[in-house]
Amino acid sequence: MARLSILIPTLNEARRLPLLLADLARWPHGAQVIVVDGGSRDRTTVVANLAGVARLSSPERGRGQQLIHGMAAAINDWTLVLHADSRLPPRWCSAVQRVIENPQAKRDAWFFDFRVEERGPMLWLLERSVALRSRLAQRPYGDQGLLIHRRLYEASGGYSPIPLMEDLDLVERIARHHRLRRLRCPLVTSNRRWQEQGVISRAWGNWRLRRRWQQGIAADQLAGDYDR
Repeated sequence: MARLSILIPTLNEARRLPLLLADLARWPHGAQVIVVDGGSRDRTTVVANLAGVARLSSPERGRGQQLIHGMAAAINDWTLVLHADSRLPPRWCSAVQRVIENPQAKRDAWFFDFRVEERGPMLWLLERSVALRSRLAQRPYGDQGLLIHRRLYEASGGYSPIPLMEDLDLVERIARHHRLRRLRCPLVTSNRRWQEQGVISRAWGNWRLRRRWQQGIAADQLAGDYDR
């Protein structure tokens, strides 16, 4: 029987979290679902409690700290990390199960195809560029999920206790010695930030944050700029 832990860092996600939890309920073997909250002021923790999933409170705010805390509580060899504003198609179960039942698959990390819930020409171009970056440059990001075996997670050094770029930081270390491979299944992310800022403005802002990270700017400073 394929056993899976699912880790979701949250911060004020009461509106979106129930939709993702409903998608996760399709897993046929009873996954361990862990919601690690970073200090929500809405009803996120209430939603988690009502859904009957494990709820942890991170000792410090920031996705890096939350993910470290959650990974320490995962009891299964395979863990799937998802953002709370994501949605999964019905066939996600077969895509994930096919990987974790393959003894050779634990050598690599796995990611979903990037999709945005509202379609349009600019978002279509964005999705294509993300696909190229993920496959050729081996740089999938957190909104594409991450399916990883415990051995590979530990060998790569795990998540760093940083408030931003924790996903890029980890996949860069994984890619030095291992492959990141497609699950060949979409993960649909919320369009709220793309709508608020516009596709071009949002994509440009994300690129600048990544560029500054690569230039050595501290994650704490980048997180402050991101919040503003």
